[in-house]
Amino acid sequence: MRNALLLAVVAVSGLAGCGGTPKGAKRPYAEPTAQDLVARIAKQREARKAFTAESTMDYWLGKDRVKGTVLVMGTAGKKVRFNALSPAGGDVIADMACDGTNFAYVDKQNNCQLTGPCDRQSIASLLRVELEPEDFIHLALGTVPVPTFATATVTWDPKAGHERVTLTGPAGTQTIVIDAREGRLDVIASDLKDPAGKTLWSVENAGFDNVKDAAEGEHRLPAKTRFKSPQENADLLVDWGDRTVNPTIDDTKFSVQIPPGLPPCGGKP
Repeated sequence: MRNALLLAVVAVSGLAGCGGTPKGAKRPYAEPTAQDLVARIAKQREARKAFTAESTMDYWLGKDRVKGTVLVMGTAGKKVRFNALSPAGGDVIADMACDGTNFAYVDKQNNCQLTGPCDRQSIASLLRVELEPEDFIHLALGTVPVPTFATATVTWDPKAGHERVTLTGPAGTQTIVIDAREGRLDVIASDLKDPAGKTLWSVENAGFDNVKDAAEGEHRLPAKTRFKSPQENADLLVDWGDRTVNPTIDDTKFSVQIPPGLPPCGGKP
């Protein structure tokens, strides 16, 4: 089943480059600078502050590979919440929240819990993919975080019809593949490598379409996303369902109560 989903992502990604849009040695629009594209991405991030979504995720839960419904929401300020539902009946089997400062995680399937600071290990506690909560929110909304960079270049991929932006700075090197044809700004793929060349994370998107926000505005978001975290030897496949962009979410939604006496997951103190 996992291989089938991977093939679906590849197939949809291939289709994203079709549809009669011209490809070739020359861009079908004026050549942009890397700074132009980065500025457009920054504007895109600013326009997408929060979301709620129902999704089907293929992910690791403890030592088990699980595919099931995950309800997820997030908003600016490192606030995210995941409810992983049982494939057998819809009950919540894992609940994780970051409130902007701390996180709490309850694994009901393995009867354990974790707490700690809200950082890239928070999401990894549930999904085994290390991403800063704020970065996850950007990536889930079809855009991409961009670190401080010293140099920026852009090249045209005539075969795919995509822009390839390369940013280099103190955090390492980030590449961003963008479909900018017909006025779009679809982030097809991105990865971040540290200064030693080690990949910290990567993301691939496919099947872009318009999704409405709470004010009836429209945003082009991917239908499928694949996150990879090489340091965890893990990946996360997401088939996005119903989503709302920029809803108002009460801060109480980003809190999980730990049942008294529940032991730490993995025997950690």
